[in-house]
Amino acid sequence: MNKKIAIIGGGIVGLSLGMKLSQKFKNSKVTIFEKESKIGLHQSGRNSGVLHCGLGYKTGTLKAKLAVDGINQMVNFCKKNNVAYEICGKVVVANSDSEIKNIINLAAQGQSNGLQGLKFLNKTELNKREPNVRAKKSLLVPGEGIVDFKGVMSVLNSLILENNGEIVTSSIVKKIEEANNTNIVHCKDGSKEFDLVFNCAGLHSDRIYYKSTGKKSHLKIIPFRGDYLKFKEKYKEILNHLVYPVPDSKYPFLGVHFTRMINGDREVGPNAVLAFKREGYSFKDFSLDDILETLFYKGFYKFISKNLFFSLRELGTSLSDIIFINQARKLIPDINSNMFQKGISGVRAQTMTTNGELFLDFGIYRNKNQVHVLNAPSPGATASLAIADYVIKNYCN
Repeated sequence: MNKKIAIIGGGIVGLSLGMKLSQKFKNSKVTIFEKESKIGLHQSGRNSGVLHCGLGYKTGTLKAKLAVDGINQMVNFCKKNNVAYEICGKVVVANSDSEIKNIINLAAQGQSNGLQGLKFLNKTELNKREPNVRAKKSLLVPGEGIVDFKGVMSVLNSLILENNGEIVTSSIVKKIEEANNTNIVHCKDGSKEFDLVFNCAGLHSDRIYYKSTGKKSHLKIIPFRGDYLKFKEKYKEILNHLVYPVPDSKYPFLGVHFTRMINGDREVGPNAVLAFKREGYSFKDFSLDDILETLFYKGFYKFISKNLFFSLRELGTSLSDIIFINQARKLIPDINSNMFQKGISGVRAQTMTTNGELFLDFGIYRNKNQVHVLNAPSPGATASLAIADYVIKNYCN
């Protein structure tokens, strides 16, 4: 294939696709357009760096398939390129009768997805691994890990450039115009023609879809902010690895959990609160256009009406550290607010339908010579290399 290829978005999915395309099609030219001054400043660079191995995703979905393949690829990539990572394992905790039922179903689902070594821990085994965690039933997921995603993106950046690709930063795409089986990408600094365009714009993927096709996407990005608290240095040893609650299968959010990060920090979070800006990392970050777009979307009101308790609970965790920490105490009872300081915040590009349903799988769609990755939040970073393979196999023909 000898093509001029454009990728919109310099996050980890766009970079993974750019690297794979530039390696596979040596005679093609790959150009990545990133609106920020640096790559990976949003979802890809503002997360806790967990490698998800495919436990909580419905069997047969793209998320389940690509997370399992993706973590294997990501580990091999890190080994080959000397990027810091660790397969430290995760403990999932159940503390009620309903959670115990769900954790048994969760283990069965993980086995269906191909996970190896899942094990229910007895009290002695849990105490040896996480002495401060309390659980009526706990599941060890040995394949889960942590990684330096910024390091991954740095290597991907270098490999793209080595393969004669280019990454154009501070380049906002205004419009993509179809003309004679090609696409003209219009930016503030000029226009270029491409044979293929891949939309990997994350928090702005639905807007790029509209700028490319003139049609509104059937999936709308609703930005959810997630806040973390970080353990102060002298309290870090209360946690050894990754500790999660049993997830609610109705939502793509994993609940407030504990994470050991690749730099040695420990954190707890996130919640899931409506962001007032697509890249709004605090209540102070506000965009009138963004919030009006959310508020005038009929699917948003349907979501709130169907999920009022969830929405109010998550809002409470954002307004009060006490409520936030009480959520975390279900896993580690002996924590208190004095142990923490403010951590990072991120914004999840979660798509929603007009019926108010959260879209729970990866969403990838083709429009002529354009491919749009409309939904690839967590485990999108873990699965990014596998997502790239899937896109190339199914849409580059």
